[in-house]
Amino acid sequence: MDVMNFNETCHTPIRRGTPRFKTFVRKKLRLLCVRIKTNEHTEASVRPPKPRLQKPGGYFSGISQIQKRLSAEQYPQRIASLQANRMSLSHVSLANPGAEDYPLSKARTSQRTPKPTLVICGAGIAGVSAAYFLSQLWKGDLFLVDENPPLSFTSDRSSECYRNWWSDAAMLALMNRSIDLMESLARQTQNAFHLNRRGYLYLTAQSNRVEEMISEAERIACQGAGDLRIHEENSKTYQPAETPKLDGADLLLGNALIRQHFPYITEKAVAALHVRRAGWLSAQQLGMILLQKAQQNGVRFRRARLIDIEVIAGRVRRARLNNGESIACDIFVNAAGPYLKEIGRLLEVDLPVENELHLKMSLRDHLRVIGRNAPLLIWSDPQELEWSMEEREFLRADPQTRALLSTLPPGAHVRPEGRGESQMVLMLWDYQARPSPAVVWPPMEDPLFAEVVLRGLMTMLPGLRAYGKKMPRPQLDGGYYTHTPDNRPLIGALSIEGAYVLGALSGFGIMAACAAAELLAAQILDKPLPTYAGEFTPQRYQDAAYVARFVNDAPFGQL
Repeated sequence: MDVMNFNETCHTPIRRGTPRFKTFVRKKLRLLCVRIKTNEHTEASVRPPKPRLQKPGGYFSGISQIQKRLSAEQYPQRIASLQANRMSLSHVSLANPGAEDYPLSKARTSQRTPKPTLVICGAGIAGVSAAYFLSQLWKGDLFLVDENPPLSFTSDRSSECYRNWWSDAAMLALMNRSIDLMESLARQTQNAFHLNRRGYLYLTAQSNRVEEMISEAERIACQGAGDLRIHEENSKTYQPAETPKLDGADLLLGNALIRQHFPYITEKAVAALHVRRAGWLSAQQLGMILLQKAQQNGVRFRRARLIDIEVIAGRVRRARLNNGESIACDIFVNAAGPYLKEIGRLLEVDLPVENELHLKMSLRDHLRVIGRNAPLLIWSDPQELEWSMEEREFLRADPQTRALLSTLPPGAHVRPEGRGESQMVLMLWDYQARPSPAVVWPPMEDPLFAEVVLRGLMTMLPGLRAYGKKMPRPQLDGGYYTHTPDNRPLIGALSIEGAYVLGALSGFGIMAACAAAELLAAQILDKPLPTYAGEFTPQRYQDAAYVARFVNDAPFGQL
């Protein structure tokens, strides 16, 4: 299904009614002049009206002939009738002449019904996407509010990847829809945001995990991710190249087959799962396209900080900004990203979200260890890093670094970055949790992050050891993941009438934003909802059975 496009938008010009005020005033002035002249000349004789000259023939020639046939005896009778009519107007008030004859109609005294107003707080990828989808049908004013420039906060620090490979069926359906929308937008814009289908390649060196990998892949495939294709040694059916119409996943068994297509992978790898409806894009370009289209539909951006939300009788009424502006609003959307909880407090709503800091780095791979056409490479096994004796003593001395000597979680991943002759690669690994109750910008950097991530990726990519003694200077940045206890997003109405939330897109904001915003727009505009809509509402945490099933037992699922 394509991106929603509607011929009639909230900005379709409305034809105004024909103005009648001037005509009304002229009639009253004529009546007043008639009354004055009548009072001054009541005793004077009235001359017969001079017949109007008419050109022979023409449209008015018939009237001219009738006037000519009037006899002289008829003139006095007509004059007397006109005199009587004029005298009857002498009682007309000077303050409102003609009021009895031309009373004001309701249409002239009533005011137009004011247009409804919608305010979105947050101009990250979630808020910009919401503005785009809502602006297509919203019949009123729409404001996008953020104290920072659009797409300049966490949305600008993303790894920019997407996938439809989720063990959670509701998340899988949401991502499939979001990818549909992104692919449609790519067709409309000649792929201006560089959407690719390189895929994700999950790798393991543990033979005992192969059966588990197959079982999990079959279950995900049955939920709507696409077919699972298994390839063993000497298989000729696997297509490693980017194939836009290929869905599902390909499971490669055996190191020889893996290294035949990915020679830079370690000889220890025994299985590789290549997810095909996945890849990456330019998040900044996608966001700017959505923002420009929203502004073309009439969305107005306010660069200011929201400081108060006025709620009267349980309903949102007004949003106040730190620049002194006050916006009367009928609908308010909290899409504030890492500030989701803070904005919720202005509504006296406690949202079940927490923030975590996630870091990434970019590195110049001048040795071309990683193939430039590689998919996103993910090491799926836990691992212990190699350290020298001196390094171990140093790490053991500090309680904050002591954990680096133990087994670290799976998930170290890397992908090529840039086009053409670029040598850059992006490297990420959340080897330790970084909860952040307070949002600090720019975020604090971990001085050991680059070293730890590089060593973690050496397990999967032995060629990176060449950078062990002299690492190219990395560029570090990061952003905040805002997540719920079940790592599902919050999309829907809040307990305050007119208030909605779109957020907690933890680690999947770029890939989910389009479908999440479309779902929110359908809820606000009272449109038909998809089957997965109820899985993401804030009210789900009031269901004890849901909490027991998902919050307590569900895998977190960021990768």
